[in-house]
Amino acid sequence: MTDTIATSTRAGSLAELQQEGRLLCKVGSLPVVVVWHEGKALAIEDRCPHLGFPLHQGTVEAGLLTCHWHHARFDLVSGCTLDPWADDAQGFDVEIAGDDVIVHARDAGDRVDRLQQRLRDGLEQGLTLVIAKAVQGLLEASVPPSEIVRTGIEFGCTYRADGWGAGLTTLVAMANVLDQLDPGDQTLALVHALAFVSRDTRGRAPRFAIEALRTDELDIERLSDWYRRFVETRSEDASERVLATAIHAGASATDVEGFMEAAVTDHVFIDEGHTLDFTNKAFEALGHIGSDEAALVLPTLVRQTAGAQRSEEFSEWRHPNDLVRLLRRAEAALPAAQADGRSHAGEVQDVGGLAWRLLDEDPEAVVGALLDAVRAGAT
Repeated sequence: MTDTIATSTRAGSLAELQQEGRLLCKVGSLPVVVVWHEGKALAIEDRCPHLGFPLHQGTVEAGLLTCHWHHARFDLVSGCTLDPWADDAQGFDVEIAGDDVIVHARDAGDRVDRLQQRLRDGLEQGLTLVIAKAVQGLLEASVPPSEIVRTGIEFGCTYRADGWGAGLTTLVAMANVLDQLDPGDQTLALVHALAFVSRDTRGRAPRFAIEALRTDELDIERLSDWYRRFVETRSEDASERVLATAIHAGASATDVEGFMEAAVTDHVFIDEGHTLDFTNKAFEALGHIGSDEAALVLPTLVRQTAGAQRSEEFSEWRHPNDLVRLLRRAEAALPAAQADGRSHAGEVQDVGGLAWRLLDEDPEAVVGALLDAVRAGAT
């Protein structure tokens, strides 16, 4: 991806080309093979984009050059592959000037735009090689990682009818730690996460958003109440339309996050915690790509929130220990514990001891350990 491309270079003589059938040269630092085929001189990058096999050792017939390693086929005119898993090669223009064969680099347009399109192609087709080369090229072109993350988030939110998934969660998790990684590891983290987004959307229908209510007269308190009510009754479409209305009306991110997380926590530990995690990651995503994308990102959470399983509905949360009642008691005790803890902020020293208490088999002991830690000033 770092090859430099000169304007043109002489590959050899026309007599040599017609006699040998092919010429080798370099345009900048990029190796090129010129072939004489069907009475024409045609030039293509001399390395298979798949794994680098020298294409001049391949077979030319019917306008195609076939790589002998994995049998990827390339159009000699454009350089593009007929086997997308191999990725496209670079095509070149050839000029015959007397007996000289001159190879010219083609104007490929804006490099960043082209790489962004290749990234979208890789996401659509599930081609990790294409994703990796696009990410590498974009980072080398000094494109901020947040723009690469944006492309992945927009794709994942658009092409998954079920909404937010594990692929997007992984992408945001990687985005959160990019600044702490070495450059090579940044590339690796983005590629693995984007490939996960691609897998998580393959074979799924795209998502179609529900429009906002056509009114500006509803205040945030009413919309908040409606959203929680409709989630409670598993009214998915109604919930999404209320959310879209709040976003369209310009409700603050704090207000929207407040009622969305309230709806997730109106029941105990819904969907084994995944719904709360996904909600948290979606708002973290907006931190990376901007709150102006809220209308794209946040409605993807509604289907899972409205349909999530609620732990108090299962017998194992009631027997042999009534975990729901235990948590409700702890919830009532929490404000006083927090008040006690403010005078001891940061004084908890035995973190290891707390960890062992949290591993106790008795749920009463676990909850007690947490409340004791809060009272002692744990952050």
